[in-house]
Amino acid sequence: MKPTLMQQNRVKTAEVMGLLGRLRPVSEAGVESLIASIAETGVMKDAIHLRKKKDGRLYLVAGAHRLEAARRLGWEEIEAKVWTDVTDDWALLMEVDDNLAGAEMNALDTAVFLATRKEVYERLHPETKRGMAGAMARWNATEPSSVAFVKSTADKFGMTERQVYKIAAAGSSLDWDEVAQLRSAPRPVTLKDLGEIAKIGEPSERSGVVQRLATGEARSAAEARRAIKSGSLGPVMKTP
Repeated sequence: MKPTLMQQNRVKTAEVMGLLGRLRPVSEAGVESLIASIAETGVMKDAIHLRKKKDGRLYLVAGAHRLEAARRLGWEEIEAKVWTDVTDDWALLMEVDDNLAGAEMNALDTAVFLATRKEVYERLHPETKRGMAGAMARWNATEPSSVAFVKSTADKFGMTERQVYKIAAAGSSLDWDEVAQLRSAPRPVTLKDLGEIAKIGEPSERSGVVQRLATGEARSAAEARRAIKSGSLGPVMKTP
């Protein structure tokens, strides 16, 4: 059974469920940017996407920032596309693609979304996981992946295949607790930091690196690794 677009119409903002449990929290800067754009143009460019479940309720699939902006502006209704016959994986893939295509995301969120897209893509297309030889095996021989996923994602979002390999690998190396810690870091986590974390095979070392970045004791993942290996446990001196 394929997802069916049941309607494209205005729905009441108060009736939309599911802002919690998203892949990333709603960004204050993102919402404010949308509000400023709406004030200037008078319209919200894109509709939100909703999933109507058997209980009759409407659950958000894509458009958390748009929904939050509408609510803050006091809108009672918002333009929406309402889907039925939707699987959890289809809904998750739409959430991922909506963010990758339209949102300004930092390095950490990009890695998390690409890693999630890889996981969902392979569940939806299990036949693409065959064949770990060649470049993909060299990229990450410990985790089955899909050449088709990399090519599809690179084409869809204007990335090189090498970028997709590296960023998705970095996102796959983190669990949700570590992602939450890194989101609280005083210094934004870079793709270089995530690439360094992805190299770590020992969970205790990875946990230590994440903690140092989250508390600001280290300015980079490489610095945190050096401190751990040298046995230095004190805070790293910060330059003014």
